[in-house]
Amino acid sequence: MTIVATVLTLVVILIHLYIVLLEMVLWRSRGPKVFGITPEFARETTTLASNQGLYNAFLVAALVLGLLLSEPFASAFVFYGLGCVVVAGLWGGFTASRRILYVQALPAALALAAQWLAR
Repeated sequence: MTIVATVLTLVVILIHLYIVLLEMVLWRSRGPKVFGITPEFARETTTLASNQGLYNAFLVAALVLGLLLSEPFASAFVFYGLGCVVVAGLWGGFTASRRILYVQALPAALALAAQWLAR
């Protein structure tokens, strides 16, 4: 189960690295297509998107630390990071787009369950 937990956590990390890239670097070019917003709205919200991207980068950092550190720190970082992603994904799914439930919350919930079972 440890391999499955690690692979699922890596998937969550990759998803969030992509989100960080979209929100912090590619907001004006790819953001409108990916998030279904107008180019004008993307221009107006560049700073807000960059801030969101930074928060996603913090989640990535927590998950990476959770995979690299030894116990008891590894579990603390992994559970914190995945728990935050699940909660943020649920909130986003209910307030912004249902798609977030499948793109963020579901992979993180599966990784969280696998991590729990592996420990």
